[in-house]
Amino acid sequence: MAKPATFSIIGGSGFRAQYFLRIAQALPEQFRISGMVVRDESKGRAMEEQWHVATYRSLEQLLANEQPDFVVLSVSSSAAFDYMVQLAERGIPVLAETPPAPNLEGLLQVYDKLVRQGARIQVAEQYQFHPVQEARTAIIQSGQLGSVNQVTVSISQFYHAVSLIRKMLGVQYEEVKIKAMRFESNWVAGPNRSGPPTEDKLVKSERDLAWLDFGGKLGIYDFTKDQHRSWTRSNHMSIRGERGEIFDNRISIQDSSCTQIQSELKRVNKGEYENAEGYFLKGIMAGERWVYENPFMPARLYDDEIAIAACLSKMAAYAAGGPGFYGLPEASQDHYIGMLIEQAIVSGETVVSVRQPWAKE
Repeated sequence: MAKPATFSIIGGSGFRAQYFLRIAQALPEQFRISGMVVRDESKGRAMEEQWHVATYRSLEQLLANEQPDFVVLSVSSSAAFDYMVQLAERGIPVLAETPPAPNLEGLLQVYDKLVRQGARIQVAEQYQFHPVQEARTAIIQSGQLGSVNQVTVSISQFYHAVSLIRKMLGVQYEEVKIKAMRFESNWVAGPNRSGPPTEDKLVKSERDLAWLDFGGKLGIYDFTKDQHRSWTRSNHMSIRGERGEIFDNRISIQDSSCTQIQSELKRVNKGEYENAEGYFLKGIMAGERWVYENPFMPARLYDDEIAIAACLSKMAAYAAGGPGFYGLPEASQDHYIGMLIEQAIVSGETVVSVRQPWAKE
Protein backbone atom coordinates (compact mmCIF):
# COMPACT_ATOMS: atom_id res chain seq x y z
CA MET A 1 0.00 0.00 0.00
CA ALA A 2 1.35 3.42 -1.01
CA LYS A 3 2.28 5.77 1.81
CA PRO A 4 0.09 8.86 2.26
CA ALA A 5 1.11 12.13 0.65
CA THR A 6 2.49 14.52 3.24
CA PHE A 7 1.90 18.25 3.07
CA SER A 8 2.43 21.26 5.29
CA ILE A 9 0.05 24.20 5.64
CA ILE A 10 1.03 27.86 5.85
CA GLY A 11 -1.65 30.06 7.42
CA GLY A 12 -3.10 27.20 9.36
CA SER A 13 -5.60 28.97 11.64
CA GLY A 14 -7.84 30.40 8.91
CA PHE A 15 -11.27 29.32 7.66
CA ARG A 16 -9.94 27.72 4.46
CA ALA A 17 -7.18 25.80 6.24
CA GLN A 18 -9.83 23.95 8.24
CA TYR A 19 -10.87 22.15 5.04
CA PHE A 20 -7.43 20.61 4.58
CA LEU A 21 -7.31 19.55 8.22
CA ARG A 22 -10.73 17.86 8.05
CA ILE A 23 -9.88 16.08 4.81
CA ALA A 24 -6.57 14.75 6.14
CA GLN A 25 -8.34 13.57 9.28
CA ALA A 26 -11.02 11.78 7.22
CA LEU A 27 -8.51 10.23 4.76
CA PRO A 28 -5.44 9.29 6.82
CA GLU A 29 -4.46 6.57 4.34
CA GLN A 30 -4.12 9.21 1.59
CA PHE A 31 -2.93 12.40 3.32
CA ARG A 32 -0.82 13.35 6.31
CA ILE A 33 -0.21 16.89 7.54
CA SER A 34 3.47 17.55 8.14
CA GLY A 35 3.26 20.62 10.34
CA MET A 36 1.64 24.04 10.00
CA VAL A 37 2.89 27.62 10.08
CA VAL A 38 0.73 29.61 12.50
CA ARG A 39 2.44 32.89 13.34
CA ASP A 40 0.39 33.59 16.49
CA GLU A 41 1.64 31.31 19.28
CA SER A 42 -1.65 31.11 21.19
CA LYS A 43 -3.54 30.20 18.01
CA GLY A 44 -0.87 27.67 17.20
CA ARG A 45 -1.22 25.97 20.57
CA ALA A 46 -4.99 25.86 20.11
CA MET A 47 -4.57 24.22 16.69
CA GLU A 48 -2.17 21.65 18.15
CA GLU A 49 -4.67 20.75 20.84
CA GLN A 50 -7.61 20.56 18.43
CA TRP A 51 -5.97 18.80 15.47
CA HIS A 52 -2.94 17.04 17.01
CA VAL A 53 -0.47 18.46 14.48
CA ALA A 54 2.77 20.34 15.08
CA THR A 55 2.75 24.10 14.52
CA TYR A 56 5.63 26.50 13.88
CA ARG A 57 5.94 30.27 13.90
CA SER A 58 7.84 30.64 10.60
CA LEU A 59 8.51 28.86 7.33
CA GLU A 60 12.17 28.44 8.25
CA GLN A 61 11.24 26.73 11.51
CA LEU A 62 8.81 24.41 9.75
CA LEU A 63 11.29 23.34 7.05
CA ALA A 64 13.98 22.73 9.67
CA ASN A 65 11.73 20.10 11.23
CA GLU A 66 9.49 18.75 8.42
CA GLN A 67 9.96 17.29 4.93
CA PRO A 68 6.62 17.75 3.14
CA ASP A 69 5.95 16.52 -0.40
CA PHE A 70 4.33 19.90 -1.03
CA VAL A 71 3.07 22.94 0.86
CA VAL A 72 -0.51 24.26 0.92
CA LEU A 73 -0.51 28.05 0.99
CA SER A 74 -3.63 29.24 2.81
CA VAL A 75 -2.94 32.96 3.21
CA SER A 76 -4.30 36.15 1.65
CA SER A 77 -3.44 36.80 -1.99
CA SER A 78 -1.36 39.82 -0.97
CA ALA A 79 0.78 37.67 1.36
CA ALA A 80 1.04 34.66 -0.97
CA PHE A 81 3.70 36.00 -3.36
CA ASP A 82 6.60 36.14 -0.89
CA TYR A 83 5.86 32.63 0.34
CA MET A 84 5.64 31.30 -3.23
CA VAL A 85 9.04 32.83 -4.03
CA GLN A 86 10.66 31.38 -0.91
CA LEU A 87 9.27 27.91 -1.57
CA ALA A 88 10.17 28.03 -5.27
CA GLU A 89 13.77 28.91 -4.34
CA ARG A 90 13.85 25.75 -2.22
CA GLY A 91 12.32 23.63 -4.99
CA ILE A 92 9.23 22.79 -2.94
CA PRO A 93 5.95 22.38 -4.89
CA VAL A 94 3.14 24.68 -3.77
CA LEU A 95 -0.65 24.35 -3.81
CA ALA A 96 -1.86 27.95 -3.54
CA GLU A 97 -5.37 29.21 -3.02
CA THR A 98 -7.17 31.46 -5.48
CA PRO A 99 -6.56 34.15 -6.49
CA PRO A 100 -2.75 33.97 -6.83
CA ALA A 101 -2.44 37.79 -6.60
CA PRO A 102 -4.78 40.67 -5.66
CA ASN A 103 -4.62 42.65 -8.95
CA LEU A 104 -3.28 42.63 -12.52
CA GLU A 105 0.06 44.10 -11.46
CA GLY A 106 0.44 41.26 -8.98
CA LEU A 107 -0.54 38.64 -11.59
CA LEU A 108 2.11 39.97 -13.97
CA GLN A 109 4.67 39.86 -11.16
CA VAL A 110 3.69 36.24 -10.44
CA TYR A 111 4.20 35.42 -14.11
CA ASP A 112 7.57 37.17 -14.37
CA LYS A 113 9.06 35.92 -11.09
CA LEU A 114 7.48 32.47 -10.84
CA VAL A 115 5.90 31.08 -14.03
CA ARG A 116 8.80 32.09 -16.31
CA GLN A 117 11.28 30.67 -13.81
CA GLY A 118 9.56 27.26 -13.81
CA ALA A 119 8.22 27.36 -10.23
CA ARG A 120 6.20 24.25 -9.43
CA ILE A 121 2.91 25.79 -8.36
CA GLN A 122 -0.71 24.70 -8.80
CA VAL A 123 -3.84 26.47 -7.57
CA ALA A 124 -6.66 24.92 -5.50
CA GLU A 125 -9.60 26.03 -7.66
CA GLN A 126 -12.00 23.34 -6.48
CA TYR A 127 -15.29 24.19 -8.17
CA GLN A 128 -14.41 22.27 -11.33
CA PHE A 129 -13.97 19.13 -9.19
CA HIS A 130 -17.34 19.23 -7.43
CA PRO A 131 -19.12 15.92 -8.12
CA VAL A 132 -21.89 17.53 -10.17
CA GLN A 133 -19.38 19.49 -12.28
CA GLU A 134 -17.36 16.33 -12.89
CA ALA A 135 -20.60 14.62 -13.98
CA ARG A 136 -21.51 17.48 -16.33
CA THR A 137 -17.98 17.49 -17.76
CA ALA A 138 -18.23 13.75 -18.45
CA ILE A 139 -21.43 14.33 -20.45
CA ILE A 140 -19.80 17.14 -22.44
CA GLN A 141 -16.79 14.92 -23.17
CA SER A 142 -19.05 12.09 -24.33
CA GLY A 143 -20.04 14.27 -27.30
CA GLN A 144 -23.77 13.86 -26.69
CA LEU A 145 -24.32 17.63 -26.57
CA GLY A 146 -22.26 18.29 -29.68
CA SER A 147 -20.05 21.36 -29.58
CA VAL A 148 -20.88 23.44 -26.49
CA ASN A 149 -21.38 27.11 -27.30
CA GLN A 150 -23.35 28.62 -24.36
CA VAL A 151 -22.92 28.34 -20.60
CA THR A 152 -24.75 30.11 -17.78
CA VAL A 153 -23.09 29.93 -14.35
CA SER A 154 -24.92 31.12 -11.25
CA ILE A 155 -22.93 29.30 -8.57
CA SER A 156 -20.09 31.41 -7.20
CA GLN A 157 -18.44 34.72 -7.88
CA PHE A 158 -15.89 36.18 -10.27
CA TYR A 159 -12.83 33.93 -10.83
CA HIS A 160 -14.58 30.80 -9.50
CA ALA A 161 -17.43 31.26 -11.97
CA VAL A 162 -15.06 32.20 -14.79
CA SER A 163 -13.11 28.96 -14.28
CA LEU A 164 -16.34 27.00 -14.80
CA ILE A 165 -17.37 29.07 -17.82
CA ARG A 166 -14.01 28.53 -19.52
CA LYS A 167 -13.93 24.82 -18.66
CA MET A 168 -17.43 24.06 -19.92
CA LEU A 169 -16.97 26.12 -23.09
CA GLY A 170 -13.53 24.69 -23.78
CA VAL A 171 -12.05 28.21 -23.83
CA GLN A 172 -8.41 28.94 -22.99
CA TYR A 173 -6.93 32.43 -23.50
CA GLU A 174 -9.13 33.78 -26.30
CA GLU A 175 -10.20 37.43 -26.39
CA VAL A 176 -13.47 38.13 -24.57
CA LYS A 177 -15.86 41.08 -24.81
CA ILE A 178 -17.81 41.72 -21.60
CA LYS A 179 -21.03 43.61 -20.96
CA ALA A 180 -22.34 43.73 -17.38
CA MET A 181 -24.78 45.33 -14.97
CA ARG A 182 -25.74 45.30 -11.29
CA PHE A 183 -29.35 45.13 -10.09
CA GLU A 184 -30.19 46.05 -6.49
CA SER A 185 -33.25 44.91 -4.54
CA ASN A 186 -34.13 43.69 -1.04
CA TRP A 187 -34.06 40.15 0.29
CA VAL A 188 -34.18 38.51 3.69
CA ALA A 189 -30.80 38.23 5.43
CA GLY A 190 -29.70 34.60 5.45
CA PRO A 191 -26.72 32.50 6.52
CA ASN A 192 -23.17 33.82 6.14
CA ARG A 193 -19.72 32.48 6.96
CA SER A 194 -20.45 32.98 10.68
CA GLY A 195 -23.51 30.71 10.59
CA PRO A 196 -27.34 30.89 10.34
CA PRO A 197 -29.23 34.22 10.57
CA THR A 198 -29.96 35.45 14.09
CA GLU A 199 -32.67 38.00 13.28
CA ASP A 200 -35.34 38.47 10.62
CA LYS A 201 -34.47 41.54 8.56
CA LEU A 202 -34.34 42.78 4.99
CA VAL A 203 -30.98 43.75 3.56
CA LYS A 204 -29.80 45.06 0.20
CA SER A 205 -29.24 42.42 -2.46
CA GLU A 206 -26.77 43.00 -5.31
CA ARG A 207 -27.23 40.79 -8.36
CA ASP A 208 -24.39 40.98 -10.89
CA LEU A 209 -25.03 39.92 -14.49
CA ALA A 210 -22.38 39.73 -17.21
CA TRP A 211 -22.28 38.50 -20.78
CA LEU A 212 -18.91 37.13 -21.92
CA ASP A 213 -18.59 36.90 -25.72
CA PHE A 214 -15.65 34.70 -26.70
CA GLY A 215 -16.53 34.89 -30.40
CA GLY A 216 -19.00 32.13 -31.23
CA LYS A 217 -19.18 31.07 -27.59
CA LEU A 218 -21.15 32.82 -24.87
CA GLY A 219 -20.66 32.71 -21.12
CA ILE A 220 -23.32 34.25 -18.87
CA TYR A 221 -22.31 35.18 -15.32
CA ASP A 222 -25.14 35.59 -12.81
CA PHE A 223 -24.34 35.95 -9.13
CA THR A 224 -26.01 37.50 -6.10
CA LYS A 225 -23.77 38.11 -3.12
CA ASP A 226 -24.08 35.24 -0.58
CA GLN A 227 -26.46 33.25 -2.82
CA HIS A 228 -24.31 30.13 -2.38
CA ARG A 229 -25.20 30.16 1.32
CA SER A 230 -28.76 31.45 0.96
CA TRP A 231 -31.86 29.52 2.02
CA THR A 232 -34.01 31.50 -0.44
CA ARG A 233 -31.91 31.57 -3.64
CA SER A 234 -30.80 28.58 -5.72
CA ASN A 235 -27.58 27.94 -7.56
CA HIS A 236 -28.03 27.25 -11.26
CA MET A 237 -26.09 26.09 -14.30
CA SER A 238 -27.04 25.68 -17.94
CA ILE A 239 -24.78 24.15 -20.61
CA ARG A 240 -26.00 24.34 -24.21
CA GLY A 241 -24.52 22.50 -27.17
CA GLU A 242 -25.52 21.90 -30.78
CA ARG A 243 -27.50 18.75 -29.92
CA GLY A 244 -28.78 19.38 -26.42
CA GLU A 245 -28.38 20.96 -23.04
CA ILE A 246 -27.79 20.26 -19.38
CA PHE A 247 -30.12 22.43 -17.32
CA ASP A 248 -29.11 21.93 -13.70
CA ASN A 249 -29.76 18.17 -13.33
CA ARG A 250 -31.95 17.72 -16.43
CA ILE A 251 -30.36 16.47 -19.68
CA SER A 252 -32.20 17.01 -22.99
CA ILE A 253 -30.73 15.69 -26.26
CA GLN A 254 -31.85 15.21 -29.86
CA ASP A 255 -29.73 12.48 -31.46
CA SER A 256 -28.81 11.99 -35.13
CA SER A 257 -31.93 9.88 -35.76
CA CYS A 258 -34.07 12.84 -34.60
CA THR A 259 -34.98 11.00 -31.39
CA GLN A 260 -35.65 12.98 -28.22
CA ILE A 261 -33.63 11.72 -25.25
CA GLN A 262 -34.19 12.95 -21.71
CA SER A 263 -32.53 11.89 -18.46
CA GLU A 264 -31.49 13.36 -15.14
CA LEU A 265 -28.36 13.50 -13.02
CA LYS A 266 -29.18 11.36 -10.00
CA ARG A 267 -27.05 11.36 -6.86
CA VAL A 268 -26.62 7.94 -5.28
CA ASN A 269 -25.95 8.04 -1.53
CA LYS A 270 -25.22 5.10 0.70
CA GLY A 271 -26.54 4.92 4.25
CA GLU A 272 -30.11 5.87 3.40
CA TYR A 273 -33.16 3.90 4.54
CA GLU A 274 -32.05 0.34 5.42
CA ASN A 275 -28.62 0.55 3.80
CA ALA A 276 -25.89 -0.02 6.40
CA GLU A 277 -22.75 0.73 4.37
CA GLY A 278 -22.19 4.08 6.09
CA TYR A 279 -23.27 7.53 4.92
CA PHE A 280 -21.39 8.83 1.88
CA LEU A 281 -21.84 9.82 -1.75
CA LYS A 282 -21.25 6.85 -4.05
CA GLY A 283 -21.60 8.81 -7.27
CA ILE A 284 -23.88 10.33 -9.89
CA MET A 285 -25.79 8.52 -12.62
CA ALA A 286 -27.30 9.77 -15.89
CA GLY A 287 -29.89 7.19 -16.88
CA GLU A 288 -28.18 3.79 -16.64
CA ARG A 289 -24.63 5.18 -16.79
CA TRP A 290 -22.33 6.30 -13.99
CA VAL A 291 -20.99 9.74 -14.96
CA TYR A 292 -19.18 10.29 -11.65
CA GLU A 293 -17.92 7.87 -9.00
CA ASN A 294 -16.62 9.27 -5.72
CA PRO A 295 -12.92 8.35 -5.40
CA PHE A 296 -12.91 9.10 -1.67
CA MET A 297 -15.76 6.87 -0.48
CA PRO A 298 -16.52 5.77 2.18
CA ALA A 299 -15.16 8.94 3.84
CA ARG A 300 -17.99 11.16 5.04
CA LEU A 301 -17.17 14.34 3.12
CA TYR A 302 -19.53 16.91 1.67
CA ASP A 303 -19.15 18.08 -1.94
CA ASP A 304 -16.81 21.02 -1.36
CA GLU A 305 -14.53 18.79 0.73
CA ILE A 306 -14.60 16.10 -1.98
CA ALA A 307 -13.55 18.74 -4.51
CA ILE A 308 -10.69 20.02 -2.34
CA ALA A 309 -9.62 16.43 -1.67
CA ALA A 310 -9.44 16.02 -5.47
CA CYS A 311 -7.11 19.06 -5.60
CA LEU A 312 -4.91 17.49 -2.92
CA SER A 313 -4.83 14.14 -4.72
CA LYS A 314 -3.91 15.76 -8.04
CA MET A 315 -1.32 17.91 -6.26
CA ALA A 316 0.29 14.83 -4.72
CA ALA A 317 0.60 13.31 -8.19
CA TYR A 318 2.00 16.59 -9.57
CA ALA A 319 4.57 16.86 -6.76
CA ALA A 320 5.68 13.31 -7.60
CA GLY A 321 6.32 14.30 -11.23
CA GLY A 322 2.86 13.96 -12.72
CA PRO A 323 0.90 16.48 -14.83
CA GLY A 324 -0.41 19.80 -13.62
CA PHE A 325 -4.15 20.32 -13.23
CA TYR A 326 -4.70 24.07 -12.73
CA GLY A 327 -1.55 26.15 -12.90
CA LEU A 328 -0.77 29.82 -12.39
CA PRO A 329 -1.48 30.79 -16.04
CA GLU A 330 -5.06 29.43 -15.85
CA ALA A 331 -5.62 30.90 -12.40
CA SER A 332 -4.27 34.26 -13.58
CA GLN A 333 -6.54 34.27 -16.63
CA ASP A 334 -9.64 33.50 -14.56
CA HIS A 335 -8.83 36.21 -12.01
CA TYR A 336 -8.06 38.69 -14.80
CA ILE A 337 -11.43 38.06 -16.47
CA GLY A 338 -13.11 38.27 -13.05
CA MET A 339 -11.59 41.73 -12.58
CA LEU A 340 -12.80 42.74 -16.06
CA ILE A 341 -16.34 41.69 -15.08
CA GLU A 342 -16.09 43.99 -12.04
CA GLN A 343 -14.81 46.79 -14.28
CA ALA A 344 -17.71 46.31 -16.72
CA ILE A 345 -20.24 46.36 -13.86
CA VAL A 346 -18.87 49.59 -12.41
CA SER A 347 -18.33 51.42 -15.73
CA GLY A 348 -21.39 50.20 -17.62
CA GLU A 349 -19.19 50.00 -20.71
CA THR A 350 -18.18 47.03 -22.88
CA VAL A 351 -14.76 45.81 -21.72
CA VAL A 352 -12.41 43.86 -23.99
CA SER A 353 -9.63 41.62 -22.68
CA VAL A 354 -6.00 41.99 -23.73
CA ARG A 355 -3.85 38.93 -24.29
CA GLN A 356 -1.55 38.65 -21.27
CA PRO A 357 1.98 37.21 -21.11
CA TRP A 358 0.91 34.05 -19.27
CA ALA A 359 -1.21 33.00 -22.28
CA LYS A 360 1.95 31.74 -24.03
CA GLU A 361 2.39 29.14 -21.27
